Amino acid sequence: MTPLLEVEDLTIGFGAAPPVVSNVSFTINPGETLALVGESGSGKTLTCRSVLQILPPSAVLRSGCIRFDGEDGPVDLLRLREREMRAIRGDRISMIFQEPMRSLSPLHRLGNQVAEVLRLHRDMGRAEARRTVLEKFERVGFADPLRAWRSYPFEMSGGMRQRAMIAMAMVAKPELLIADEPTTALDVTTQAQVLGLIRTLQAETGMAVILVTHDLGVVANMARQVVVMNKGRVMERGDAADVLGAPAHGYTAKLFAAAPMIPEVARPARAPPHDDLILDLRGVSKTYTLRAGGWRRPVKVTACRDIDLQLQRGKTLAVVGESGSGKTTCARIALGAERPDPGGCVLFYPTPGTDPVPVHDMNSAQRTAFQEQAQMVFQDPYSSLSPRMRVQQLLTEPMEIHRIANRAERRERAIEKLRLVGLSPDMLGRYPHAFSGGQRQRLSIARALTLEPSLLICDEPTSALDVSVQDQILTLLEDIRERAHLSYLFISHDLAVVARIADEVAVMRAGVIVEQAAPDTLFYNPQHPYTKALIAAQPEPDVSRPIDLELVSHGAGAPSSWPEMFRFEGLSAPMLRELEPGHMVRCHA
Repeated sequence: MTPLLEVEDLTIGFGAAPPVVSNVSFTINPGETLALVGESGSGKTLTCRSVLQILPPSAVLRSGCIRFDGEDGPVDLLRLREREMRAIRGDRISMIFQEPMRSLSPLHRLGNQVAEVLRLHRDMGRAEARRTVLEKFERVGFADPLRAWRSYPFEMSGGMRQRAMIAMAMVAKPELLIADEPTTALDVTTQAQVLGLIRTLQAETGMAVILVTHDLGVVANMARQVVVMNKGRVMERGDAADVLGAPAHGYTAKLFAAAPMIPEVARPARAPPHDDLILDLRGVSKTYTLRAGGWRRPVKVTACRDIDLQLQRGKTLAVVGESGSGKTTCARIALGAERPDPGGCVLFYPTPGTDPVPVHDMNSAQRTAFQEQAQMVFQDPYSSLSPRMRVQQLLTEPMEIHRIANRAERRERAIEKLRLVGLSPDMLGRYPHAFSGGQRQRLSIARALTLEPSLLICDEPTSALDVSVQDQILTLLEDIRERAHLSYLFISHDLAVVARIADEVAVMRAGVIVEQAAPDTLFYNPQHPYTKALIAAQPEPDVSRPIDLELVSHGAGAPSSWPEMFRFEGLSAPMLRELEPGHMVRCHA
């Protein structure tokens, strides 16, 4: 069989520095899936970008060729003119980028951006393109495809923006799909559905897929071939079953050892709560009014409702759920960035035994003190770090605002925090765009820690990290929590991460908490169908244990499709009931 794509001896560098991609070679046949696996900064993304000739301007192709099986036989993509490449990009070869906020235009609605692919490459009329895009939006997991069509990227969550990127890459049914961390920002149920969709399209069209990922569970469920990269070189390659089952290289074995997994056996029960609260959310709801054009009336959307959460001092409360379930809204309300609807309140306890401070009714002095004690690590480090500030400015700015220490001491603390998150002090003079996605997330964590807060709200802090760095960051967060008695409100869609770090887990769906318990109860005695779907959708690095898509689809469906005991429509959700001590489930009596 003639390979669809053949990369041979590819070497890429920047200036006179040593190459960042060195002598990389691999082939992929039609209908196959090849996984590029490795740590952040190993050269995976640069290798894939070279296929489409979209490397940074300063990058230099030092050697190699990339042959693509074109209509008139194999062509070297590196030798094609820009006009010839434009006919291939988005049509025969599509790419899903890792950072959707950076890749989507903030000035155009999502529907128009995705439909543009069909109008340019398929000469499709507006009505037919709209119908095709709405169908694709539904298949990638949008609950309301029409609303997604009308929305701008900044109106959607990170996971929903990633779904739009996936729809854009797949709508033209390309021959080769390059997926750069396509499911990083997605919850596990949507990830399972998207992986199923990619497999279905492969079966229908014979599409090949190059999958760039750090999730070994995704590799086990998708890939036929695996190429392991480190520092720009290929460490190991072969059939997925061989590489995953018996890794021959020490680096590959190291990656596997760092991969988070839900433990097979429940851990010993943790100590009961000590009732020393640091944060208390009571009856929190949030309703947004979306703009509407023309004759349409404004639409009201309830992001979350009737949320009651209590975070114990020195503990970790994890909130888990799909994109759009209201997790981040709860986090922003807890931090005071959003005001809840009337009737809800958030109380912060600065020190044990003191009276609580209402987060949304603080005076100026209380607000300043609260902002020093409570910090947030955002999901998207690209948009949360200023592109015009060097790393040193980014890390010292919070201390300057709060007038902490002198200039030399601020720099020393910045160096200390960089080392704490595994980065070199030599990076102080760089800008954020000079770092990989995983490195930028580490910078975001270091910035949040510079004020040495007592409460850290983490919104998907490890979603952009490869498994080895993720393991380091989780170990770091655990160590800091123990040393500094730090408290975490931890937002995540990765149950393996939650199982490791959380003392209490609240599962959210459709804006409400559907189940809440300690991890040793929730993961081994789940009661709600959505919780069961989350657990079933967690990919494992074992080719013999694929994701059960049928079980996932049952629990991840609309609340009106759940079993009668849990079923509800609209805002008429049943009460959250205590089935056993410490185990709450939203169900009918």
